[in-house]
Amino acid sequence: MRRLLLLAFFILIACQAVGSLAPDPTDTAQPSPTNSPIPTHPAPTPTPTPTPTSTPIPPLEGGYLVRLHPDGPLFVGDQVSIEVISPETENQKEKNVQIQITGLAANDLGSSKFEEHGIGGRIQATFNWVWDTRDLQAGEYQVKYSVEPEGPIWTETVSLLPKIEVPSPEPAATWETIVLDCCEINFISGTDFAQDVPELIDLIQDQAESSVDRMGVDFVERIPITILPRVLGHGGFAGSEIYISYIDSNYAGNDLSQVLHHEMIHILDRRLGGELRPSILVEGLAVHLSDGHFKREPLLPRAAALLELGWYLPLTELADSFYTSQHEIGYLEGGALVEFMVNRYGYSAFDDFYRDIENHSSGDQSKALDLALQEHFGLTLMQMEEQFKSELYRQHINPDMYEDVILTVAYYEAVREYQRLLDPSAYFLTAWLPDGEEMRQRGIVADYLRRPLAPQNLVIEELLVEVDRQLRVGNYLEAKKALDQIERELDRVQEEFLIGAYKVGEAGAVGLGVD
Repeated sequence: MRRLLLLAFFILIACQAVGSLAPDPTDTAQPSPTNSPIPTHPAPTPTPTPTPTSTPIPPLEGGYLVRLHPDGPLFVGDQVSIEVISPETENQKEKNVQIQITGLAANDLGSSKFEEHGIGGRIQATFNWVWDTRDLQAGEYQVKYSVEPEGPIWTETVSLLPKIEVPSPEPAATWETIVLDCCEINFISGTDFAQDVPELIDLIQDQAESSVDRMGVDFVERIPITILPRVLGHGGFAGSEIYISYIDSNYAGNDLSQVLHHEMIHILDRRLGGELRPSILVEGLAVHLSDGHFKREPLLPRAAALLELGWYLPLTELADSFYTSQHEIGYLEGGALVEFMVNRYGYSAFDDFYRDIENHSSGDQSKALDLALQEHFGLTLMQMEEQFKSELYRQHINPDMYEDVILTVAYYEAVREYQRLLDPSAYFLTAWLPDGEEMRQRGIVADYLRRPLAPQNLVIEELLVEVDRQLRVGNYLEAKKALDQIERELDRVQEEFLIGAYKVGEAGAVGLGVD
């Protein structure tokens, strides 16, 4: 949570809101400024991969962190995965990690190199389903980690609980599949999605057809969709298949139809290709063609509100660091930029430009954008931005929109802060998202079914759900009250970590560290 965002809210509701923005001073054709401007607020701080100061559990030997999966306590029968996370200050790419279970005959779990993981590119050694505990007894086991070459070496105690204690619905849960014209939907029995399947089938097919209509191209084969019975990231990912969170108490607040449409656009976009496809346009196109990000929303007016609030991010900066920029601002700006270009030049001209962007020798996406804009529209990136901002100054803004934008950003900052502290496997830049197809082949459900369920998790998740509920009906004061309470809860958690009062197992990180 960012106190500046909540302070900005108080400043905002104490002032007279206006219906339109002050004009761009370089655009003399615009009307004169209003006499009741909205105050400018400090921009929210981006939330990239967390710094060491946000790590509640102390690092292990040499600053390494270890995380075991599935989350929470481990049970006999689990197929355990392990992440060994490198200290941020060291270059580990020439090193690897060896893992052994001491005291067992077949004790060597192999080695893995340090490589980039997730959207955030965190450096870690990853061991997928490396420890099969199905033939073991309940009890404590010593896991030895050796970083090669030159160490360090350390040993951790891991407890396996009896299989009979595995929580419901996991013991009877299996993977199930429903095949539609558009999609192959994979989900786990006994989950919220499994109960709601009859009413969701038409919704999924409708979103696929809508995506095809908006993109003007069909899927070449059915889309694999994996339904996650827990929150991961902001609730949606697209790769070789689509991953969508569906849970009754979804603390990330996303709407299934909205997120599904967004991810389907990504699948179709990837099919159409292009050498570069800069991130700002990849995500901007999906937001534009879904008529919003987490919900349907007027993109240009909301981006105009960002500009007046002082939260607008320069396009060069945003293009070169899209996924580590403030998430809601980046996606809203990207969607508004694509909408502006489509409105001005037509979708066909935009698509020709978008598919024709080539990598720049510097590796900077902003420079690649600049060259492609000059070739297709005779404008530099800076000149395009001037025109884009002039259009934003023309927008009419409902006064409530400022409050909604401010609190939406604050809400998702709180979601990510909660994930970093108490649900680290869900944090979007480094989410634990193992391959769905391989999980189905192995019959593994635990990695998706288990999640942190300590009292503090449940309290904060319930409050986050309440914030989303109040935002969607425009009850901003109640949303603000819930955000205040979330901030107090997260501050308390951080204090308990710092004084060593918090129990690691209850946080859902078995033995070892969180982001």
